[in-house]
Amino acid sequence: MNTTNSRGEIIVDGKRLETLWIGRERSDQPTIVMLHEGLGSIALWKDFPQQLAAHTGCGVLVYSRYGHGSSDKLMEKRPVNFMHHEGEVVLPELLDKLSIARPVLLGHSDGGSISLIFAGRYPERPRALVLEAPHVFVEDLSIASIAQAKVNYETSDLQQKLARYHANVDATFWGWNDIWLDPNFRDWNIEEYLAAIRCPVLCIQGEQDEYGTRAQVDAIAGQVPQTEIMMLPDCKHSPHRDQPEKTLARIVGFAGRAVRSDDALVAVKERPTSVGIAVQQETT
Repeated sequence: MNTTNSRGEIIVDGKRLETLWIGRERSDQPTIVMLHEGLGSIALWKDFPQQLAAHTGCGVLVYSRYGHGSSDKLMEKRPVNFMHHEGEVVLPELLDKLSIARPVLLGHSDGGSISLIFAGRYPERPRALVLEAPHVFVEDLSIASIAQAKVNYETSDLQQKLARYHANVDATFWGWNDIWLDPNFRDWNIEEYLAAIRCPVLCIQGEQDEYGTRAQVDAIAGQVPQTEIMMLPDCKHSPHRDQPEKTLARIVGFAGRAVRSDDALVAVKERPTSVGIAVQQETT
């Protein structure tokens, strides 16, 4: 299936953000909005957004957050609650300005955490969540791996590799690394948002994830009944790169079920005499 790509920019929360639309003309289908990892950007997703659009039939919006990719350069130290601000202020403003109603959010790592914050703060807005390696609290493993990333950035070719994906690579890297290694960040926790989430959730976690353990996705499933968990062997922190075929297939199937169930529930709400439809729950 051919897809139409459209690059652009938008001002959100006073910052210029780069955007990429794929298959934007598909108004009869929900939009998948992709939120990248802590060192991610539009470019670092590579061809995965195009694969999603082609296999789901949905329009896909990808954007680089402030301080990432070709968006505005990060000019200040990130606060501990920077992901809260992204989920409660930036993302809803972005969706409103682009007239995206009831999206499927696909968040990787920090992007997954931002998606959870948004869904907990605005439970009626998302249609479904797809979360790759999300964080809901800080683990010792996360801190150890981020500390090692600092060493790698200073002593290896990591800076040169990341520069392919970020216009201001030093600001991007240190903005991410400094806040995660800040002692005040050790108490960061977003579990309070989980109980309010009403939409279906798919969590995909690599069994060899160097930044988090299964405890993260189990915490989500413990408070969000409509949660599916997919644990992937031979997979680290990026399922869509480490196990692309399995990851894509599961997302496509989940998104299709979530959209059909949501459409059915909307139809029921429009018929007051109907008894309701149960949404499928599946845990792997």
